[in-house]
Amino acid sequence: MAAAPVWSVDPRTGKQREQVAVEATAQEVDAAVRAAHAARGALADRTVRSAFLRTAAEQLETAKDQLVEAADAETALGPVRLTGELARTCYQLRAFADIVDEGAFLDVVINHPDDTAAPPIPDLRRHKVPLGVVAVYSSSNFPFAFSVAGGDTASALAAGCPVVVKAHPDHPALSELVAATLRRAAERHDIPRDVIGLVHGFQAGIELITHPLISAAGFTGSVRGGRALFDAAAARPVPIPFHGELGSLNPVLITEAAAAERAEAIGAGLAGSMTLGVGQFCVKPGLVLVPAGAAGDRLVGALTDAVSATEAGVLLDHRMRDNFIAGVAERAALPEVDSPVTAGAGGEHTVSAGFLTVPAKRLTAEGEHDLLLEECFGPLTIVVRYEDEDEAGSVLGRLPGNLSATVHLSEREAAGEGRGAGILAELTPLAGRVLVNAWPTGVAVAPAQHHGGPYPATTSTSTSVGGTAIERWLRPVSYQNAPEALLPPELRDDNPLGLPRRFNGRLER
Repeated sequence: MAAAPVWSVDPRTGKQREQVAVEATAQEVDAAVRAAHAARGALADRTVRSAFLRTAAEQLETAKDQLVEAADAETALGPVRLTGELARTCYQLRAFADIVDEGAFLDVVINHPDDTAAPPIPDLRRHKVPLGVVAVYSSSNFPFAFSVAGGDTASALAAGCPVVVKAHPDHPALSELVAATLRRAAERHDIPRDVIGLVHGFQAGIELITHPLISAAGFTGSVRGGRALFDAAAARPVPIPFHGELGSLNPVLITEAAAAERAEAIGAGLAGSMTLGVGQFCVKPGLVLVPAGAAGDRLVGALTDAVSATEAGVLLDHRMRDNFIAGVAERAALPEVDSPVTAGAGGEHTVSAGFLTVPAKRLTAEGEHDLLLEECFGPLTIVVRYEDEDEAGSVLGRLPGNLSATVHLSEREAAGEGRGAGILAELTPLAGRVLVNAWPTGVAVAPAQHHGGPYPATTSTSTSVGGTAIERWLRPVSYQNAPEALLPPELRDDNPLGLPRRFNGRLER
């Protein structure tokens, strides 16, 4: 049977643009993984590794016009958004190069023998080493930042792990262009081009997660798809770490005092956040707790005005469009659910933004309204009107894990008066990032960033954004009583590489 073709499709029209590739066979997946495994030694030198990451950023910037044009043709996200996302991706590559140069990620710890300890401590030296070949499953909604050259790939390469990427079917042509760009950067530093593998096709994704030479995987996508891969990773003869980002409601709690203080500003800000990128951000606020009463009414009025003025937009593909329209209709049909601004089909190929409202009492106990506690991908949010703090707390207590949780406080609450600190404590178990008087869309690439959360937001406790993302692809190793001459240079007493380390209990930089 001939391999199925892989087509690039224009989401603005639903028409095929060009055939980009064919779906990879099991033999081709095996070849890509084995070639990446054979190339891993070329990433052993940290100096070469960081230089490769910097060159990759430079090469992507050089090809910016071509890449943005290709990305827009396949995603309809627009040149302005895509140019910014490419810049973020290049910044991320350079940030990981800096981390590689610094070397603190190796977590070097040296303990000399101590016979006075109980029990006695032998000579112990610990650092972290790369896991091996990493499988990366590209995301549809961030064709640069969470795709072939995105955070999973950048952090894995920084850790010293080759990568095989399963391309997302929504941007296959862009995936090929970016992979070729990264390979050119690798060859500039005498690194085999196979350090970046790329395969297409649903079955290829399954073959990839089960391949015996794959040591870990990173995924961004749906709960259903991510859970299937997570289960496959766990069911292998040798299970592997699976770092999956699956889905998130990103709840927002607006206190009564905050609504009274600035209802209109909060309503407008919510509209901007929930419709950003046609509602296709993983941290879109999908459920918002708003007080009942006059202040909440003002907020909902401002939200109505702002969302009504939002133009219809194109989703990443027509399957997502169909799912969005059906999901909105199913939610809107529930008892006591109102639709101040109706979301759904905005045209033959577009969708319109909107929001639904529901009394909080409908969500305080299990029932048919639990559908409202599931993510609806696209420009829709659920406004939950609560009567008092206890009712709001009951709804929050029923939420699954999230990437983010947000509270909007009044000026006095933010200064420490009232329940501000208590609300933060209430939100902390729900998410990996807790925001105050801000909106969750926009995830800064910074050392202190955490982009993850309790299941189903993610399948692990790690982050996919920020410097500590590198930790996903490393494992610690301790050497006991190893002669100095046999140790890797990272663990020698004289510290020839000048690494930050903890030496006999003292932090050295």
